[in-house]
Amino acid sequence: MKMKSEILIKVDSIDNAVKVNKTVIEFDESYDKKYFEDRYKNSNELILVAYIDNSPVGYMVSYDKDKDGSFYCWMAGVNPEFRQLGILSKLMEYLYQWSRNNGYKKIKIKTRNNRREMLSFLIKSGFNFTEVESWPSIEDNRILLEKKL
Repeated sequence: MKMKSEILIKVDSIDNAVKVNKTVIEFDESYDKKYFEDRYKNSNELILVAYIDNSPVGYMVSYDKDKDGSFYCWMAGVNPEFRQLGILSKLMEYLYQWSRNNGYKKIKIKTRNNRREMLSFLIKSGFNFTEVESWPSIEDNRILLEKKL
């Protein structure tokens, strides 16, 4: 049984985000530090890591992708051993507040059709569907969503 420990969210290094990323079973491959850095370079980025008992257990990498007043939540994940504790919700709350404080008007995010838990979470969190990118396999279709702040 999981003990209820305090979840600490902090702006952190990409190294700690990559460490958590390697534990997320849904991701087909484990991305290295350079892959992350290449994605957000030359952008205003926000790297959040969630900690329980000084161990990194969740992360979120976001950046100013479109330069249109929105902030793009590019990749997020929680170690499966620490799910159902509200970690993703706390990461999102931090992202919303940080984005508002930095002048952004909405959050954009993209997920896959087969990531049902994430789609459900995003809908419950007030995100709206804006577009579907078709892929050869319908399960791999990308779902674009956004939420006004």
